Parts: sequence; C-alpha cells; structure tokens
Amino acid sequence: MAITLIITGAVGWWGAMALIVERVRSLADPAYEIACDVNPLLSCGNVMLSPQASLFGFPNPLLGVAGFVAPMAVGVALLAGARFDRWFWGMFVAGITGAFAFVVWLFTQSVFVIGVLCPYCLVVWAAVIPMFWATLLWAFGTGTLTRAGSGLQRRVARLMPFGWAFVVASYAAIALTILAAFPTLPASLGWL
Repeated sequence: MAITLIITGAVGWWGAMALIVERVRSLADPAYEIACDVNPLLSCGNVMLSPQASLFGFPNPLLGVAGFVAPMAVGVALLAGARFDRWFWGMFVAGITGAFAFVVWLFTQSVFVIGVLCPYCLVVWAAVIPMFWATLLWAFGTGTLTRAGSGLQRRVARLMPFGWAFVVASYAAIALTILAAFPTLPASLGWL
C-alpha cells in the first residue's frame, strides 16, 4: 500500500506540475507553443482555456500539486512504520474518493463538453485511478475502516488480490469512451 501511494502520488504530482508549468509559460509568452498540444484532439492548451480548468477560481492543477503530496507523505510514513487512527483513514479515504470523483467529472467534461483531451490530464487520471482502488480496497479489506472480521471486511478482503482488475476495468472504460467519442484519434496519431 505504501509503495502504491508513493508511486501514484508522484506520477499525479508530476502531471499536475507539468500542467502548471505549461500554463505559466503560456501566460508569460503568448507565442509559446504548449508542449502537450499534439493535435486538435490532444491539446492541453484548449483544455486550459475552458471554464472547467479553473473550477474553484484558480487552475485545477494547483489542487493536484498540493493534494498529491498527501498520499506520498502517507506512503512514506507507512514505510517508516507509522500507524494512523481510524478517523485519519476515514478522512484520507474521503479525500482520495473526492479526487477520484473530481477526475471522473473532469474526464466527462473533457470528452463530452470540451471535446478535447489533455495529455497531462490523462497522466493525472491514470495516477488517481489505481490510488483510489488500492486505497478503498485496502481500507475496507484490512479492517481499517470496518470492524475486523465483519462480513464487509471479509468480502472486500477476498477482492483485494483482484484490485488490479478494477484498475484495468476503469482504464478500459476510459479508453473505450475516448475511442467512441473521438473515432479519428488513432488515425490523427498515426496509429492506423
């Protein structure tokens, strides 16, 4: 669990930080070509200009730059042998669940409203998904958020070895949705 939190937190932080760097560079130099503007369907710049990119009045990636530090810190603390109370895990799982819900919302906005995919956003989404499933299954399957030995804890514990399947299913749902919404994307990337 600790390693998963550290790796997914670092990948998500990198994606969020890359978005911030690109945004600052584009604001400093209007002629700057944003590195993640690949083609009309894959363009961070077009997504950055949308209202959804600053949902709370500031660029969304600032939430990621600040927020992804928490799972990395928790992962390092777990490696060092730290133990946290149930209330902490409840708050942590709520935070990760909130991040997952926000990513799902951003995905739907990107695909169905904005009509453009942001490569660095995809990196952030790809990090949040395994972080969410691993944290959720671990917290309920180990009895951290449930009574040890309860029916729920036993059922989720049986699912824990198959956590990867939830991640793969999530990635597959995203990929299929993207292919359905952007049927010309593979050709635009030279894949066909």
